[in-house]
Amino acid sequence: MTSLRPATELAAAVSKPYPNDSAEYRQARTALLAEEIELRRHIERVAAQRRALPLGGEPPDYRFEDENGKMLALSDLFGAHDTLVTYFWMYGPQRERPCPMCTAFLGALDVPVRDISQRVAFAVLGRSPVPRQLTFARERGWRNLTFYQTVGDDFARDYRGLSPEGDEWPSLDVWVKRDGKVHHFWASELGGTEDPGQDPRGAPDPTPLWNILDLTPAGRGTDWYPKLDYQG
Repeated sequence: MTSLRPATELAAAVSKPYPNDSAEYRQARTALLAEEIELRRHIERVAAQRRALPLGGEPPDYRFEDENGKMLALSDLFGAHDTLVTYFWMYGPQRERPCPMCTAFLGALDVPVRDISQRVAFAVLGRSPVPRQLTFARERGWRNLTFYQTVGDDFARDYRGLSPEGDEWPSLDVWVKRDGKVHHFWASELGGTEDPGQDPRGAPDPTPLWNILDLTPAGRGTDWYPKLDYQG
């Protein structure tokens, strides 16, 4: 195993002042850079641990409907890949408009999904008919995401997209095919893992919106959420 250079040493070696940096700022920034290096290393260790997970359970025989009204099995959503990523978004038939947070997440994926789908399949699942999902997608300018409707609510209930009370919840899941069989591999398992004072969030959070805001002085804040429309 390769021995890594201490993060504090690496940070000190690469830290260079920007114009008019004070000594106080540069010292604090170098200390932060060491923590960022440690964070990156921890994220990579977690990713390696995730990749080493054993296979999860085989899902029941769910059905999904595509934009042409064709009925498909979960295995059909893989296409030519052996890995499938699905996102269940909060846009059930009872909703006049979809969840703004789901919208912010999917909007950030519509362009890179062209790259993502070179390696794995990616599918957006919703309880609304696909034409309704696509109408909203086109309104937002999305062109690359692929949408399916869950047939019935069994999938949503089983994979934590729908509570017993009928409340929707987003769900990010990874599936794999091994020896012709589909297995659940990983899920975000949102809800209940947040620390005091935090909103429910992934670990690590995959949403670009929050990751960018976390770089700023005010952070993501405690009283702001994305909206479907902004005035002005």
